[in-house]
Amino acid sequence: MTRILGIDPGSQRTGVGLIDVAADGRIAHVHHQPLVLLAAGSFPLRLRALLDGLWALIEQFRPDEVAVEQVFLSNNAMSALKLGQARGAALAACVARDLPVSEYAAKEVKLGLVGTGSADKRQVQHMVGLMLGLHGRLQADAADALAVAITHAHVRASAGRLGVAAREAWGRKGRGMR
Repeated sequence: MTRILGIDPGSQRTGVGLIDVAADGRIAHVHHQPLVLLAAGSFPLRLRALLDGLWALIEQFRPDEVAVEQVFLSNNAMSALKLGQARGAALAACVARDLPVSEYAAKEVKLGLVGTGSADKRQVQHMVGLMLGLHGRLQADAADALAVAITHAHVRASAGRLGVAAREAWGRKGRGMR
């Protein structure tokens, strides 16, 4: 059994989701939630709250691997900068605990789960709920984090069947498919 922590970084809310992956590839929901950072006040304190929140989850749930959504480009430079800093804090929180981290673009996650890279949040939430047997509407950031974790589980399984490392398999994914 491998436990994967999925992270959808944000400077106001960071989604986290944990799944277990059995040797036969079956996935099971463990936990999901948004880490709400706004109450921390200043931006540096939000980054601290993000670190503390991730460290607490890592301690409680003991993931084996981490999958993080990559930053998308934004028209607002300040928002993009803050998002990048939050993503950096999330990465640092994981590597400080010696966890291997894999990164996936949002379009790749949507394509893998829904079948189109332009899927909207409702479609992602719906597919995550179906795949994990969850009922009711999922909070968007937590659903995105679970989607990243599921994507990583699928990449790991495909890489295992091919006999290559997951990073190598993922590095080949987009060649000729644009």
